[in-house]
Amino acid sequence: MRGVFFIVGPTATGKSEIAADVAREIGAEIVSADAFQIYCGLDLLTAKPDAATLAKAPHRLVGTMPILEEMNAEKFRKLALQAIAKIHSRKKPTIVVGGSGLYVKALTHGLSSAPCADPDLRAQLNELSLDDLQKKLSGLDPALAKKIDIKNRRRLVRAIEICLLGGKEVLSRREWSRNVAIHGLFVFRDRDELYNRINRRVEEMFDAGVIEEVRAAGAMSETALKMIGLGEIRELLAAKMSISQCVAAIQQATRRYAKRQLTWFRRQTNFQALNLSLLTTNEAMKWISQKARLAFAQGND
Repeated sequence: MRGVFFIVGPTATGKSEIAADVAREIGAEIVSADAFQIYCGLDLLTAKPDAATLAKAPHRLVGTMPILEEMNAEKFRKLALQAIAKIHSRKKPTIVVGGSGLYVKALTHGLSSAPCADPDLRAQLNELSLDDLQKKLSGLDPALAKKIDIKNRRRLVRAIEICLLGGKEVLSRREWSRNVAIHGLFVFRDRDELYNRINRRVEEMFDAGVIEEVRAAGAMSETALKMIGLGEIRELLAAKMSISQCVAAIQQATRRYAKRQLTWFRRQTNFQALNLSLLTTNEAMKWISQKARLAFAQGND
């Protein structure tokens, strides 16, 4: 990860715009770590950077994957490493920007092989209450239980599966290492400001024509179907909800997603945190540029 600087954080924080400004300032290229912006089409729904932002610096892994293609962290890691290698071959630094936590983690710390799910074991675990699952994981691996989102039932079940089927040594390879020399920033905003930005962005998305964008979309992969807002707009098109209900539902879903992202990055990264609410855009750009320059200089020592 030499010559790579990360800017990560929740959706609607302004990461893309600041990263593009920083990249232009220091002559870097950008690699996106967004699970949905990587797909072709649905630019409004996935809040892809606009043309002005994309023009500030070369962007990789934005709108490059066919919508029918399945995506996962392993595939992203391979594509991102290839993109970074090409950028470095041009003797340019790389800024990785995004909010898909597993994609970021896959890139910074790699992926370890974990046992496949066992249907019988999963059925047994799914019968347990959330409280029982939390207690079970705490008994198997107390350290891990403190690190993952214990309110996320799916992740609890998977963590217990790995403990029981693969042993703790598998989990230890999957845990986020706090000793790896990875340079970057975790950017966020005050909650009220972030939520207002999310609400406003969803409204602007509808004003820009996201309904027609979704109406024109064809078949998609299972991964792409998980895009926030897709299901709500399809219900709107099926006359199962009004526009105002659809907007409100997407705003709520996006706010919840941002909250999960905040929790994930605070627990899973050791990046320095930066509250963008305390800085002007210009101040943030200059400060982050200095941090990135220093990181690249250290990486070249």
